[in-house]
Amino acid sequence: MPQIVHVGPATVSPAAREERVRMRDGVRLATDVYLPGAPVSPDATPGDTVLIRLPYDKSGEYTFIPLVAEYFTARGYRVVAQDVRGKFRSEGQPLLFVNEADDGYDTIEWITRQAWSNGRVAMWGDSYYGFTQWAAVASQHPALKAIAPRVTGTMLGEPVRPVPGERTRAVEWAITYLYPLTYFHSQDAYFWDLDPHRRPFSAQAEDVLAQLGARSISYDQWYPRAVHLPRFPLAAPFDARPVPTLHTIGWWDNCAPLSWTDVAEIERRPAWALNHFLRIESMDHESYYFDYPETARVEERDHAQIRAELPRMLQPAVDFFEVFVRGRGRHGDIPRVSWNLAGTPGMRSEDSWPPRGATSKTLYATADGELSPDAPAEAVAEWAHDPADLVPSSVPNAFAFLLHRPNEAPIGERPDVLTFTTDAFARDVDLAGPARVAASISSDGPVMDFFARLLDVAPDGTALRIARGQVQVTEAGTPAAVDVDLGHVGYRVRAGHRLRLHVHSSDFPEFLPQPGTGEEPWGAVAACVNRQRIALGGDEPLRVMLTVLPGTTAQEVRP
Repeated sequence: MPQIVHVGPATVSPAAREERVRMRDGVRLATDVYLPGAPVSPDATPGDTVLIRLPYDKSGEYTFIPLVAEYFTARGYRVVAQDVRGKFRSEGQPLLFVNEADDGYDTIEWITRQAWSNGRVAMWGDSYYGFTQWAAVASQHPALKAIAPRVTGTMLGEPVRPVPGERTRAVEWAITYLYPLTYFHSQDAYFWDLDPHRRPFSAQAEDVLAQLGARSISYDQWYPRAVHLPRFPLAAPFDARPVPTLHTIGWWDNCAPLSWTDVAEIERRPAWALNHFLRIESMDHESYYFDYPETARVEERDHAQIRAELPRMLQPAVDFFEVFVRGRGRHGDIPRVSWNLAGTPGMRSEDSWPPRGATSKTLYATADGELSPDAPAEAVAEWAHDPADLVPSSVPNAFAFLLHRPNEAPIGERPDVLTFTTDAFARDVDLAGPARVAASISSDGPVMDFFARLLDVAPDGTALRIARGQVQVTEAGTPAAVDVDLGHVGYRVRAGHRLRLHVHSSDFPEFLPQPGTGEEPWGAVAACVNRQRIALGGDEPLRVMLTVLPGTTAQEVRP
């Protein structure tokens, strides 16, 4: 039986006053109010408010909200931090996503009626508490003046939806089914590890539910047949009136594909595009940064370390709110796109993304394991997918990739991983923009998962992943032309380094592995080995398309 770790709510911060905010259906949500000067001499005069709505315990160590509140209140903002419905100290059923628009509206309405509020509200937060911002936008409360969502997406956590008539679709994350059993089973949180050797995985979930003595509404909503309940009162938040948005994405955030999907949708809507400001940082989902010294790469960050990092995390939002909430400064004071080229200091500014002057370059995989600008002769490469011997995920926690900054070179030594490498670069090359992998693939099994990982190989042979993508193909016995989105890259490849492509068919436990039989992976019992094939050369050769800057000397760099 899985060992379950139970985490309950922490003590309310002495700097906060906890309120019980009544929603339209009578459910009361636990809400901490932080005023400037609290707890010694709280300033209750009307002022601007930053709202944070999250399911991770508003008082807990994981999200350090009391320290976030301390930073904002020191700059004159009132801060309201709320456990979402059904979580920790809040009443109601813990149901993923579907109540956040109405609850966000009602909470903003409550804020505007308080003596310490001047009627202007902004929102800030990561991941799920980035999603609650998009939900509040969809509610269209007029007091919401600006949002600053980080490392999130409007379709965060949604199970993969097969598209009728389409052979390709996304590969399902394991967290899709684990999340509603950990954070959204009930008020508290329950953590346990998936046993990779015990099938079906769904039976492990049932054991956890039996130990906890109750079902999870959110889990049953998604398995065994996903019920896609509406998240927003409109089809999407972008159907609502535009709200000025500081949209932060991390180059190494595992949820970045969801963010980039939203960016693409925003760019198709002129009114939203005018209110959208993009910030791209060299960080992962848990705000570990690429340039961290080794001494800072610790799983449990103490308050001193967190306080030292808060300006990096919060000051961009403060600057944004000063303009769009307080009306101090001009809209043009905020760069339309701020981004960091990993491996270089500072943030750069652009009018649009990708940067002007960037061009596309293509590298082709060859039968002798090279990545070359020259198209190769026609050939086929093969590898095995064995559900009993899966390609391992490179980090124990996919959300904290840069905590570990793993060397993925050993993964490329496995026989079930194809490896293709460029020659050493003669000069520094800056990658800045979208990256893709295209190929024709097939399998002797009914369903095939295809993973592509782009790596920077240092002269000492260590390899750091800088981009990735994956796709699932059904009716895999017939070759399928796939175009795999690797997301966007902002990375300097140093002279003497090489680029490498890894190709394989599993990445466990981050992604649910194919059993080889065509059954859905979470509930599959039987498993068998599949042989996978990929074309090198020909009409649909394996190739990598990168976006490259022509040079760096003329780039504007801000400290």
